[in-house]
Amino acid sequence: MKIYWQHLLKYKWAGTVVLLSSVIASAFDVITPLYYKKFFDVLTSPALGGDIFKILVGIIITIAGINLTHWFFWRLQTFYTVHLESRMLQNLADTCFRYLHRHSYAFFNNNFVGSLVKRVNWFTRAFEGLVDRLVYNLLPLFVNIIVVIFVLFAKSRALGLIMTAWLVVFFVINWLLIKYKLRYDIARSEAESETTAILADTITNQSNVKLFVGYGREVDYFWGALDKLRKLRKFSWNLNNIVEAVQGFLFLCLEFAAFYYGIILWQRGQFSVGDFVLLQSYALIILGKIWDFGKVMRHIYQELADAEEMTEILNTPHGVTDKPAAGVLQVGEGAVVFDNVNFGYNQTRILLNGFSLSIKPREKVALVGPSGAGKTTITRLLLRLYDINAGQILVDGQNIADVTLESLWAAMSYVPQDPMLFHRTLMENIRYGKFDATDEEVYKAAKLAHCHEFISEFSDGYGTFVGERGVKLSGGERQRVAIARAILRNAPILIMDEATSSLDSESEHLIQDALSNLMKNKTVITVAHRLSTIMKMDRIIVIGEGGIIEEGTHADLLKKDSGIYKKLWSIQAGGFLK
Repeated sequence: MKIYWQHLLKYKWAGTVVLLSSVIASAFDVITPLYYKKFFDVLTSPALGGDIFKILVGIIITIAGINLTHWFFWRLQTFYTVHLESRMLQNLADTCFRYLHRHSYAFFNNNFVGSLVKRVNWFTRAFEGLVDRLVYNLLPLFVNIIVVIFVLFAKSRALGLIMTAWLVVFFVINWLLIKYKLRYDIARSEAESETTAILADTITNQSNVKLFVGYGREVDYFWGALDKLRKLRKFSWNLNNIVEAVQGFLFLCLEFAAFYYGIILWQRGQFSVGDFVLLQSYALIILGKIWDFGKVMRHIYQELADAEEMTEILNTPHGVTDKPAAGVLQVGEGAVVFDNVNFGYNQTRILLNGFSLSIKPREKVALVGPSGAGKTTITRLLLRLYDINAGQILVDGQNIADVTLESLWAAMSYVPQDPMLFHRTLMENIRYGKFDATDEEVYKAAKLAHCHEFISEFSDGYGTFVGERGVKLSGGERQRVAIARAILRNAPILIMDEATSSLDSESEHLIQDALSNLMKNKTVITVAHRLSTIMKMDRIIVIGEGGIIEEGTHADLLKKDSGIYKKLWSIQAGGFLK
């Protein structure tokens, strides 16, 4: 509610108009029965004689005026509510988008995409529902109750007390039942998130489900989650039925008590036919709105439960952030230094322990070693996707923890092992490396990365949409697009993580020239398992056991008889055949 309120303050004038219009319209809604009472009192009064027609016409003209005023303020409220809600939904979704994307790399590794999308959508929809409940249900209800109780007290103190006592009992019982139900609404919302996450995960991995014959297991797994959700829904809906049953019984009690006392007053000559009309009108208004109150409160708590999961994300501090006085990284030479760095993804497994590495300006360095040694982790730490536990990482003498993340990323081009593409055109995906690039610059980068050949074969050329994550392209085509993006970016520091792993031998041969041009006058750090791709690097560093085991040129490392690099090279150069 605090988050919603902060956003509402941006539109306080529209919000004020909505609230005032709703209050005024609701007040006029309850005033009308007073004139109906007067109408029937006049109609049943023989003492007025010939003037009765004019009086009745005057009363219905007054009623028409009241109803017209009521209509005007309701229409004013509805138009301003549309204006307010459309603006607010836009702002809330924007806030969620901005905050979500500022979360760390680790955060997204620990959360399903489908679940995050659902949380954003439910958070914005919950606000729309809350506003609708307030201006269309709760506010009119409380205005109606206040006016009705005031009128009943003016007519009969006993009637006013009956209505007040009944309302207190009604609200207390509903409040207790709804509060009890809230925990199950939250559990239901979490169960719905779980089923959404399972559905999204299996759709993303649909090829694995097919090829590993996992269909039956996944059906059972999803059915188990659905069954858990069904039980929670059933229990929650049955609680709704209990609440409505209690409400219905209380309504019967109120109507009997009010009319029974009305008959007593009529016997005493203190109640007219018009008073019975007024009482019945107010009973219908109050009962109708009160009946809605139970449903409205249940919907409000349900919407709050739906919004709770996104609220937790918005209240979760970002894992990797800029320092308050962070500067802008200035890269002149491109020297990179890892100084006594300690890092582990969790406390039980320290991956790098006292790791130190100095990379000279424009030096080409390759990181090799067994899987899990920490090669990719080193590149992620340089990109500051994670914060280190101890030590420091310097770029041209500047601690990357003291500069803004965007200035750090702007100084680097990154080609990942499994590049992800947007479901946008090939032109847009390549241009993502440099947003202000001209079409000619994009074409040039694509030709250098040998993308132009396969792009030209598409009927829509550079206007071809690549599908979610680039699924319409082969793995090699995606990597060439990623390399074209890096060529276009032309940043002083280049990081490649198995950048040619998905290329066939012919494509790899074609792209080596492009990579050679891309690496000119740049500091390069590349992670490689295919050692044939790094033979010409200035230095090859073998990573293992939390640090550097060997380093040197390709020729130097092959001279070490018992060296790990030589062993890896011999395996790849023909060891498998032997």
